[in-house]
Amino acid sequence: MIENQLYPPATRELAAARTRLAPEIDAAFKAFSERVFAAGALPVKVKQLIAVAVAHVTQCPYCIRGHTKAALRSGATREELMEAIWVAAEMRAGGAYAHSTLALSAMEEHGEARPK
Repeated sequence: MIENQLYPPATRELAAARTRLAPEIDAAFKAFSERVFAAGALPVKVKQLIAVAVAHVTQCPYCIRGHTKAALRSGATREELMEAIWVAAEMRAGGAYAHSTLALSAMEEHGEARPK
């Protein structure tokens, strides 16, 4: 894999620094994360597939890699992962499409006529 200099690799040293600088908050976040991803009303695999989709919308490279691996460990297939990613792509595109109403409304407020 080619390293992207924009995103440093997640190392144990960086994780240790994060813990050292805010240990109580770090521990609370880890506990929260463990609880969120534990089996509940949704199985772990489904939660990880949701996380992969959300990570693509938030565009977090660390989350994409980590949750993709966790989803695979939880039994997700490559096809399920790709379908989840496509759902994320549609939702992100859908947001732009839906929000076009704001631009259309602003055009009307500015006195632009509706298309003929």
